[in-house]
Amino acid sequence: MSNFKVEGNIVDVLNRNIFFGEIEVEAGKIKSINQLSDSAKNDSNYILPGFIDSHVHIESSMLIPSEFARLAVIHGTVSTISDPHEIANVCGMEGVEFMLSNGNTVPFKFNFGAPSCVPATIFETAGAELNHDDVRSLLERPEIKYLSEMMNFPGVLYKDEEVLKKIAAAHKLGKPVDGHAPGLRGDAVQQYIDAGISTDHECFTSDEALDKLQRGMKILIREGSAAKNFEALIGLLNDWPEMIMFCSDDKHPDSLVEGHINQLCARAVEKGVDIFNVLQAACINPVLHYKLDVGTLKTGDFADFIVAEDLVNFKIQKTYIDGILLYENGQLVGDWVKHIEDRESVNQFSCSLKKQEDFIYSFSGQHEIPVIEALDGQLITKKRFHKPKVENQNIISDVENDILKMVVVNRYHDAPVAVSFVKNFDLKQGAIASSVAHDSHNIIAVGVDDQSICEAVNLIIKESGGVAALNNEKQEVLPLPVAGLMSNQNGYKVAACYTSIDKFAKEMGSTLIAPFMTLSFMALLVIPHLKLSDKGLFDGDEFKFVN
Repeated sequence: MSNFKVEGNIVDVLNRNIFFGEIEVEAGKIKSINQLSDSAKNDSNYILPGFIDSHVHIESSMLIPSEFARLAVIHGTVSTISDPHEIANVCGMEGVEFMLSNGNTVPFKFNFGAPSCVPATIFETAGAELNHDDVRSLLERPEIKYLSEMMNFPGVLYKDEEVLKKIAAAHKLGKPVDGHAPGLRGDAVQQYIDAGISTDHECFTSDEALDKLQRGMKILIREGSAAKNFEALIGLLNDWPEMIMFCSDDKHPDSLVEGHINQLCARAVEKGVDIFNVLQAACINPVLHYKLDVGTLKTGDFADFIVAEDLVNFKIQKTYIDGILLYENGQLVGDWVKHIEDRESVNQFSCSLKKQEDFIYSFSGQHEIPVIEALDGQLITKKRFHKPKVENQNIISDVENDILKMVVVNRYHDAPVAVSFVKNFDLKQGAIASSVAHDSHNIIAVGVDDQSICEAVNLIIKESGGVAALNNEKQEVLPLPVAGLMSNQNGYKVAACYTSIDKFAKEMGSTLIAPFMTLSFMALLVIPHLKLSDKGLFDGDEFKFVN
């Protein structure tokens, strides 16, 4: 570990000061910070603490942790608060161990939590279950920093014994509990908070976030590939700088290539948010809340810092973690640059190829059918009712009115296919499918006809996981052999492949910002209002299946 000095405009976020100075690094830590001038120099770069994504599912990048890290450091991210919930739902403890092991192969500060909801609900088929003993055993490990998002908020409110035992285990070990309570307000959210849950990243209005902030809950402003709440919530940051953090939650590989937390900082500054409040949220609050071994640019801290061209666009010139230069001026630096394909993989995929008749939805005289309305940039959906289109006594996709058939196929064993209808995908031809379908990650597909849907689903089954799109002229597949969620290939290669398949889906008519990301949340039962699991159509308000 080399010793070195670096000069620049030092951004002291904790003391809300910027001055020109020199940082001396020794044995991976900051030995000294010496002020050389009372004010910043216009011709010098800015040295500031590294960015932290305060809530992210690495799996949603479709990259294994080591590849995620290689893309993230380019944007000044030095650490994440990472919930391995997705892979745990597929592979259980083995999946969590994979994430920890692979993350340890690179000099990046992943901070994993113990997944609290595996499976997320009893209304879907998952590949594994983690009970309170499993969760406690994870929380007892020093590298596990917190109890991951408690999505089963009904379980908290109704005092489910298993849920409360998981929360109690975290409290006993002095580790925070992350929340997940979309739309929960008033007395209900107070009860949720009183159970010892300290954060929420699911607010989609400023009124909801303010209600939770006033009750002592910390709010994560989320801007991912599908869920985008930045515009709705950023106005709160100046008034609540010590209670807010930034996160991506779910970020696809093409988005990660373009930027990360640095983008949120630039947008916040553009909106006139105080620079120190911005950096408090991006760099400091996660360290304090989760008690991370991540430096905040103080003497004696780990030398985790970045060099930015300015405090407007946040173009990153250098990224250091533990005093190791990992990125400089457009290039990854050091031994970790080499991509080492992780040939050890984990997965669960055990279903047979499907036939077209598996996707039939029989007409039984209905005057109207329930339809899921997907909302661009949101995880919530709306519940609609529409007149069905009937052909040969079967209800089929109504392409003209954008009422398309959507299916969920159990990937863990052969079972009847769940079929429903969805609006706003706007496909005019073909179908798209994915084995990334929160939270149990069965196969989900939407298309204009049964043949296309069947062929897309079978492409996923043949690859034991992936994302696929096809029409009468061509087909594209991005294989995801790691749990049906991630590729173990080079991150840029995966991003390029995903960009191509995303473009293909849009050429077939989809007007969604991220059609595959939106599709992946159509099976997420813990987000209202109407979703589809492998067991049937589910009402998220009533928390029961639709008859």
